[in-house]
Amino acid sequence: MKNYDVVIAGGGFSGSIAAIAASREGAKTLVIESNGFLGGTLTGAGVGPMMTFHAGDKQVIRGITDELIERLKESGKSPGHILDSSMYTYSVTPFDAEAMKYEIETMLLESGGEVLYHTMLAGAQMSNGSIESIKICNKAGVSDIKAKIFIDATGDGDLGAFAGIPFTKGREKDGAAQPMTLNMKIRDVNMEKLKEFIKKDPENFARIHKDVTTIDKVPRLSVIGFVKEFNEAKEKGEISIKREDVLFFETNNPGEIIVNTTRILGCDSTDPWSLSKAEIEGRKQCKELEAFFKKYLTGFENATFIQSGPSIGVRGSRQIKGLYTLTAEDLLNKEKFEDTIAHSGYPIDIHSPDGEGTASKMLEWGDYYNIPLRILVPENIDNLIVVGRCVSATFEAQAAIRVTPTVGAIGQAGGTAAAIAAKKMISVQNVDAKEVQERLVENGSYLDV
Repeated sequence: MKNYDVVIAGGGFSGSIAAIAASREGAKTLVIESNGFLGGTLTGAGVGPMMTFHAGDKQVIRGITDELIERLKESGKSPGHILDSSMYTYSVTPFDAEAMKYEIETMLLESGGEVLYHTMLAGAQMSNGSIESIKICNKAGVSDIKAKIFIDATGDGDLGAFAGIPFTKGREKDGAAQPMTLNMKIRDVNMEKLKEFIKKDPENFARIHKDVTTIDKVPRLSVIGFVKEFNEAKEKGEISIKREDVLFFETNNPGEIIVNTTRILGCDSTDPWSLSKAEIEGRKQCKELEAFFKKYLTGFENATFIQSGPSIGVRGSRQIKGLYTLTAEDLLNKEKFEDTIAHSGYPIDIHSPDGEGTASKMLEWGDYYNIPLRILVPENIDNLIVVGRCVSATFEAQAAIRVTPTVGAIGQAGGTAAAIAAKKMISVQNVDAKEVQERLVENGSYLDV
C-alpha cells in the first residue's frame, strides 16, 4: 500500500492548486483524478473565462492561481485579466483550455507532486476519527492508499460523505441545487459584425447598454443579452431552455466562444443516474442552441460548433459541515475573521433552481469579503481538509465563492494547511491559522488581515 503525506481526491482547479501548495511546502503529495488531465471545470467542462481576480481596481486573488495565469500569458495562451465587457463583474480572464491542462500539470510536477489519472475514489477506511486510507479504482482494479492528511477536492464532497461528515445539499428550504450547465464551444464567429450588431441595439443586452463603448476596449468579448431573439425562439418552440437570455464569452483564441446558456433543472450530481440524465438533456439543449445561433444571431453565419462539455458543469451539491459555516450576511457585511485565508469580490450569483431568473447580490464597488480557514475544516475528522465549492457555506454564500479564482485561493490555503498538519503530525483542527496566513503571504497570496 502506497503512503503519502497528503493525498488529494480530485484534480479539479482547487485540488490542483492545493496539490501544488502542499508539494511546495515539502509534503509528499499525490492527486487522484478521474480524467486524464487536471483543471476540473476549466479543462473538463468547458468553463471559461475565470472571473474575477479583482475587487474594483484591486487584485485580491494572487498566489499560485495568478502565477498560473502569468505562465499562460508568457506563452500567449491568455490575455490575462481584462475588463468584463458584460459589466457583471470587474474582470474576466480568458485562456486556452489545452494550454491550461499543460501548465497546471507542469506546475504540479515541478513542485514535486505526483498525479494518478483515470482513478476514481471508491471509499474511505476510518479509524478513531481519522481516515486511515482511501479506496481507489482504476485499470489495476481496486486498491488502497494511505496518507497523513487527506484533502477532499471532489467538488461534490464525496470523500467527506464516505468518511461520514455531516453535510447539507442545495437550497435550505427544499434541497434544490442551482441548475447544471453543459457549455458549448463555437469557433469562426465574426466578432466585428457581432459588435456592430450590439451597438445598433444596446438595450437588447443586459448591462452593456450602460456603456456600449466597453466592447471596443477589450481584447476578448463577454456578452449577455439577445433577449428579443431568445424570446422569439422560445415562443416558436425552437428553444426549450428555461432561462431568460444568452450568455457567452470569447476565449483566448479570437473568434472562439464558450456558450454558457443551457440550464438543466432538477438533477443531482451526487446521483449517477440523475447526472447521466443531465448530460443527455444538456446535449439536447446544445443542439437547440446551435440552430438558434445560426438562424438568429449576426456574426454566426459561418461559425462552427466544436464541442459540448466535455462534461457537464455543476454549480453546487453537498456542502460539508465545518467548524464554521459561511453565510451571505458574512459576505455582504464584509465580516472580519481572525483566520481569513482568502478574499473575493465576486457577487452572490444564483441561477434559479426553479427555472428562469438569475439573482445577484452585489457588494459596493471595490468591496471584497473574507473567507476563513474554519470552513475548510470538518468538525469530526481530524485528518481531512475540504477545498473547492463543497466547503462549509450556506446556499447563498456558496453561490459567491464557487467560482474558479476564489476556489483557487481556497485550494492554496487548504494545501498549505494540510502540509503543516502532516509535517507537525497534528490534527487539522489544531493547525495555527496565523502560520497558514504567513506561509500564504510569503508565497504571493494577498491577505488583508
